[in-house]
Amino acid sequence: MDTAELLALYEQMALIRRTEKAAHDLFLQGLVKGTTHLAAGHEAIAVGASAALLPDDYVFATYRGHHHAMARGATPEECLAELMSRATGLCKAKGGSMHLTKAATNMLGSYAIVGAHLPMAVGAAWSARLRGTGQLAVAFFGDGATNIGSFHEALNLAAVWKLPVLFVCENNLYMEYTRIADVTAVPRPAADRAPAYGIPGEVVDGNDVVAVQEAVARLARRARAGDGPAVLEAETYRHFGHSRADPATYRPAEEVERWLKHDPLDIAHGRLIEAGVPEETVTAADERAQTVVRQAIEAAKRAPPPDPREAFTDVWADGGAAWRT
Repeated sequence: MDTAELLALYEQMALIRRTEKAAHDLFLQGLVKGTTHLAAGHEAIAVGASAALLPDDYVFATYRGHHHAMARGATPEECLAELMSRATGLCKAKGGSMHLTKAATNMLGSYAIVGAHLPMAVGAAWSARLRGTGQLAVAFFGDGATNIGSFHEALNLAAVWKLPVLFVCENNLYMEYTRIADVTAVPRPAADRAPAYGIPGEVVDGNDVVAVQEAVARLARRARAGDGPAVLEAETYRHFGHSRADPATYRPAEEVERWLKHDPLDIAHGRLIEAGVPEETVTAADERAQTVVRQAIEAAKRAPPPDPREAFTDVWADGGAAWRT
């Protein structure tokens, strides 16, 4: 990866981090309704993986999916407007924080039912294979999903059919409020289970955008070549609690401090400086991200509320709401 590409990935992560901070602040101001599940700290996984994928590859994410939506082309304004229930939102105010979707770029949704999207990714991969398109499907999920039946069902069928699908576990150590290690029989909840289905299981530093990009690129080439699925467990840490209702007091202070020192932005920043990129160049990238998000906040605040009639559009494939038999 050359320095220009790394700088672009750094700026994209900075943009996502600042958008997440904006979502947090707007929630406290009463402008974001419902709850939010922030992905601050997870940016390198979404950005690094997306950099290794082709534009028409399929991506499926969880309710903690802001970073994946933006990595696949959603703008800060679209995302913040969606969280604020504005007509200009990514899903026209129908999805909210937990269901960000940008089908035009094959980011096929964020799903609130834990593990439900893993079989869907298998279906997308089967469709791509059937049509001979060379597309790849990638399912991103949390460590808690590895104890859900759909995780095992998806891995098994993907392995049997040798489908072009990658399963990327964002292991932030906690399944909501419970430490994953306390309720799981193996140390690596995703990677250690992959061999049971005859597929590779690897672990990567999920806070290093370069490491993630390289791992996903290699496994993607393997899948496109017809060698079947793989599991990548990306170790990371969320900077906020599970949701806005969670102060995360169950996490040891020393653990939080240790992980905050292993921040994805700091790691990429250090790589850039070591490669000879001037500090002012990196600072300029941060400032550009700050400007974009500041403008996005103001645009979302000015945007109108959705037309109630929009509730009856986009329900079925024909764009309407009438039941068809």
